[in-house]
Amino acid sequence: MDTTATTLDPGHVESGQTDPIDTLPPNFRWGVATSSYQIEGAVAEDGRTPSIWDTFCRVPGAIDGADNGDVACDHYHRMPQDVALMRELDVDTYRFSVAWPRVQPGGRGPVNPAGLAFYDRLVDELLGQGIDPWITLYHWDLPQELQDAGGWPARDTAYRFADYSMLVFDHLKDRVRTWTTLNEPWCSAMLGYAYGNHAPGIKDFPASMAAVHHLLLGHGLATQRMRAAASGPVDLGITLNMGSSSPATDTELDREAARRADGLGVRIYLDPLRYGRYPADVVEDLAAQGITIPVRDGDLEIISTPFDVLGVNHYFSSAFSGVDEDGNTTDADGNPVVREVSTGRPRTAMGWEIVPEGFTELLVRLGRDYPDLPMVVTENGSAFDDEPDENGFVRDDERTAYFVSHIGAVARARQQGADVRGYFAWSLLDNFEWAYGYAKRFGIVRVDYDTQVRTPKRSALWYRDTIRRVRGNRA
Repeated sequence: MDTTATTLDPGHVESGQTDPIDTLPPNFRWGVATSSYQIEGAVAEDGRTPSIWDTFCRVPGAIDGADNGDVACDHYHRMPQDVALMRELDVDTYRFSVAWPRVQPGGRGPVNPAGLAFYDRLVDELLGQGIDPWITLYHWDLPQELQDAGGWPARDTAYRFADYSMLVFDHLKDRVRTWTTLNEPWCSAMLGYAYGNHAPGIKDFPASMAAVHHLLLGHGLATQRMRAAASGPVDLGITLNMGSSSPATDTELDREAARRADGLGVRIYLDPLRYGRYPADVVEDLAAQGITIPVRDGDLEIISTPFDVLGVNHYFSSAFSGVDEDGNTTDADGNPVVREVSTGRPRTAMGWEIVPEGFTELLVRLGRDYPDLPMVVTENGSAFDDEPDENGFVRDDERTAYFVSHIGAVARARQQGADVRGYFAWSLLDNFEWAYGYAKRFGIVRVDYDTQVRTPKRSALWYRDTIRRVRGNRA
C-alpha cells in the first residue's frame, strides 16, 4: 500500500469569512463508509454463495464495461492494510456491511463459521486501532436462493433477514455497539424491482411496493430481536437515502409532482418507522393505480419498533415538474407525470446536481417532522473523473470542494436545530459502483485496480486535517 501521499499538503479551500465546520463539537463522530460487495471480492471463497449482484453482473449489458465484484478492491485479503489506512486518516468510526451470503450461504440455515470469521477479524482489527465498528447488516447483496424464492416482494424474506441478523448480532454484540439493519431500502425496492437497473433487475412497480413493506418489516423484526438479545448498551438504526424534493415552479402541477416524489422517497419509509402508518396521500396515490401495500395485522407495530439512530445518506436534491417534455401531464399508463428537471447547477460525474443548501434543508426538515431521533450522515460524497499524477496521487479539488460545502451544510443544519451527531464520507475507497462498474470513483483513496495500490487523494488529506482541527488536535 502506497501511503506516501499522506505527507503532501492538502491545501486550503476558502469557504467564506467564517467556516461553519468549525462550529461542529469536538465529540462529533467522523467516519468513512464502504459496503461488502463493492470492496470485498473473494466472492467464491470460504463458503460464500452467490448474491443477486453476482447473478446480475452476468446479465449482458447490465453493468458498464461488463464489470463485476469478483475481485473489487480485494478487501477480503487486504483488510488489515485498509484499517491501518483509516487510522492514518484519524477517523473514529468505520461503517461497513456484512455480506449475507458469506455469513449464511443460501440465506437459510446455520452460520458459515469461515465467513463470519472475516468480520470477527475485522472488528478486532478496528478496535485494536481505536476505531468504532458500525455494522450495516444489509447493503443489497441478497442471497440468490432467496431471490429465487421471491426476493423482497415475498413476505418470507423479512423473516429470513431477521434470522440472519441474529447470527451476526449474537456473535459480535459483545464488541459492536451500533447496528444498522438496512441500507437504502428505496434503492433495493425501486432500483431493484421497479426500474430494473439494479439487481435483481425486475421492472414491476406493484412488486416494488411489496418490497418496500417487507424491507421495513424485516427491519422491525430484526430490531425487536436484537433489542431483546442485547447484553449491554446498543444503538440500533436504519439508513435511508434522501434528498429535498422541490417544485420546479409554483404551479399546482409541479407542487403535486414534488409531493409525490417526497412521498415515495421519504415519507413512505419514515412515517411507518416513526408513526406506525403509511402516508395517507401515498396510499391514495397507489390505490388510484390499483396497488395496495400488503399490510397484515400487527405489521405496523413491528415496523414502528423504536430505534436509536437514523442514518441519512445524501447525494443530491431535486426539482420536479408535473409536465413532461412534450407538455403531457400523464404518462403512457395514465399516471401523473413526476419528472426531475435541471436547475442549472454544477453536476458530479454521476450527473447529480450539487445543491448543498438542499442538504441543510433536508436535515432541518427531518428534525422537525421526525423529532427526538438522532441522525448521523452515514453516506455523503461525490464521483468525479479523477486523473492520477505520475505518483498515483489525485488532486481532486472538485471532491474536496464538495466535502467543504456539504460538511458545512451539516454544520448549518445543526445551527438550525437538527440533531446530527456524525458524518461518514462515502467512500473510503474507489470501488465497484453497482451498474456503473468501475467507471465512477467516489473514493477519498484511489485504488489502482490493476495493482490494488491505495493512494490517499487530496480530499482524504483535507478530511484528515479537518477532523484534527475540529477535535482541537492540530497535530
